[in-house]
Amino acid sequence: MSKAPIIIWFRQDLRLSDNPALHAAHEAGHPIIPLYILDDQNAKEWKMGAASRVWLHHGLDALSKDLSDHLVLQKGDATEIIPGLVTKTGAMGIYWNRCYEPWRIKRDENIKSFFKDNMENFDVQSFNGSLLWEPWTIQNQAGLPYRVFTPFYRKGCLQADAPREPLERPSRITYGQTQKLGVSLNDLNLLPAGEGDWHKNLVSYWTISEDGAHKRLHKFLETGLPNYKKGRDHPADENTSRLSPYLHFGQISPNQAWYAAKKHNMKDSEAKDREHFLSELGWREFSYSLLYHFPKITWDNLQERFNDFPWNAQESDDLEKWRRGQTGYPIVDAGMRQLYETGYMHNRVRMIVGSFLVKNMLTHWHRGEEWFWDCLVDADLASNAASWQWIAGCGADAAPYFRIFNPMLQSKKFDGAGEYIRHFVPELKDLSDKDIHAPWEASEIELRAAGIELGKTYPHPMMDHGEARDRALEAFKLTKNEDAA
Repeated sequence: MSKAPIIIWFRQDLRLSDNPALHAAHEAGHPIIPLYILDDQNAKEWKMGAASRVWLHHGLDALSKDLSDHLVLQKGDATEIIPGLVTKTGAMGIYWNRCYEPWRIKRDENIKSFFKDNMENFDVQSFNGSLLWEPWTIQNQAGLPYRVFTPFYRKGCLQADAPREPLERPSRITYGQTQKLGVSLNDLNLLPAGEGDWHKNLVSYWTISEDGAHKRLHKFLETGLPNYKKGRDHPADENTSRLSPYLHFGQISPNQAWYAAKKHNMKDSEAKDREHFLSELGWREFSYSLLYHFPKITWDNLQERFNDFPWNAQESDDLEKWRRGQTGYPIVDAGMRQLYETGYMHNRVRMIVGSFLVKNMLTHWHRGEEWFWDCLVDADLASNAASWQWIAGCGADAAPYFRIFNPMLQSKKFDGAGEYIRHFVPELKDLSDKDIHAPWEASEIELRAAGIELGKTYPHPMMDHGEARDRALEAFKLTKNEDAA
């Protein structure tokens, strides 16, 4: 007599290798019913943005092919869909890998409670498939969560048990009956309708699949990891991993990235590059720890004294200029255009454009969080909230508010030859390396020779940086001058 199937509920783990939930069902010898639910009802205001939905569409298509087209797709409230599927399929259990967003935790607890109360022998199991360390396992000596990264990583993570080794991909998967249980991929309506072909251009920059994730990791280890510590700050260089969307959607696990980097053959002189990359995976862990322990950071200032900060309350044309990369500051515009075109932005440039929004423009970090949420293919609630609070100065281990990035100096230091700017702001491509960082300082002769007319072919700077810096520092004085909570 064949065993009853187990539903494997895929969420942010769109892969077959190192998938603890799938591995457990396979080891138990049960046929599986792979399931994905687009649950906007429970997500509410945190349902995926446009770029993430495009990534998800292609990610589900790839996963379905890897599952021999047995992936069941559903759309709606998971707390209602899952019990109905259990009844239809005669499943004896449901396994999933844990997620850590507050709304997902609440929903998953409700599902577990339903089966505990209504189906005595039904097997519900959850696993850690998304983090190196569970958030509740990394605490300081007082038994409290860390609020500063360095001790979190060095005293917490690195002194804890080592992350588990990655699990092998099941050699052969047996499926339960999956026909006529779901809807088609197109029925999920993940791709934008009637908005041009922007999403097709975005997809051209990526290979959105589990296989694409591992190819990206391999290329990074070979060409990006050497000189990573220094090179990762230069947006024109290929030293960043670009693994963030694959990690967010779980097409690769942090365990796979961690151990691949640890085992990669490198020169002794490159050890610092490896350690720095591992610490960046640690930053991801830190963001999830903050979200788990302080779930209100998605919208509320972690440092409450910033509740009194005098942000510009009115929506303005300046915000739209920032969104579209028309601020007149080339490094800022290059970053915002990279975001819109590719669904991604280099990390150093994220800090520059973030500082420009909250400090030069005195615009609330919420507006940046919202735009990034809609435009990033790696939009991740933990990382997005923690990072915006960091740059605004109101979060854990935050950059001091008075640290205000000078976009011209940042541009000269990290994109000295202007390669990054020329790629994403091509109207400036014929300017000299000296003038490309601040075109308004170039002479009329130099501007004409480069085919530039400020105010027409490229905008004047939307504000004077020095004056904006002074305004930001004055505004900071209006907050309560007390230590972070």
